Formats: sequence, structure tokens, C-alpha cells
Amino acid sequence: MFQVGEVSRRLGLNPQTLYFYERIGLIPSPQRTPAGYRLYSQADLERLAFIAHTKALGLSLDDIKELLMLQAGQQLSCRDVHDRLLKKVQHIDDTIAKLQTLREKLIPLLEQCQQGFEKDQTGAQCVVFQPHTLAALANP
Repeated sequence: MFQVGEVSRRLGLNPQTLYFYERIGLIPSPQRTPAGYRLYSQADLERLAFIAHTKALGLSLDDIKELLMLQAGQQLSCRDVHDRLLKKVQHIDDTIAKLQTLREKLIPLLEQCQQGFEKDQTGAQCVVFQPHTLAALANP
């Protein structure tokens, strides 16, 4: 059995994170010592490691909770996992596309800024803050 501090060190989690996961039902309430200290089992550590790993992969806590509920009900099929992971990959692809579009808009602004300071326009307002430039950046 492991106390909060040991679990935190082993998994690199803040103790408050453990309490939060317990509060929202991601982990069951651990056993307690007579003094009230939480005691985590090896199974609890494995569950917490799974949560930390899947969270690091970008799954939301709701996604993780759903996977854990499916797993607990012995209903975790490859199709269930596949569908959820596919949804996450599609979300990541959408985010990448949006970031790429933003990058494509920022590169010309960066070049304009560089031209401005190379021409020693220190007293002039940067082109980035001119209304027509901000409007172009805001439009997708």
C-alpha cells in the first residue's frame, strides 16, 4: 500500500491531482489508515498511471472516464477504443490545420515587422497593429 506522497513521486502527479481524480470519480476512494491517511493499492497505481498516460496523449478526463467505465464493465472492445481514438486523432488533425492556417498568416506579418525595424522605423507603430492587418489576421 502506498501513501499519497509515494504515489505522487512514483507517477509525477501533484497530490491535489489525486484528490481531484477521486472527487470526480476517475479513481475509487482509496482505503484509509486509522488516522485517515489515504492508502493506494498497486491496482490504484496502475489505474493512475493509465490516466496519466492517456491524459498525456491528449485524451480529456471525460474520455478517460468513459474508457475506464467501459473497462470496468468488461465491455472494452477494440471497436470502442478505436472509435474514441479516431475521434481524438481527427480533433488533433483539425487543430493542426487551424494552427497551420494561423502560421501562414503570421509569417508575412513577421516579415513586415522585420522590414520595419530594419528600416529603423522605431517611432512608427508596427504594421501588426494597423487595423487592416488585424482584420486580415482575424478572418479565417
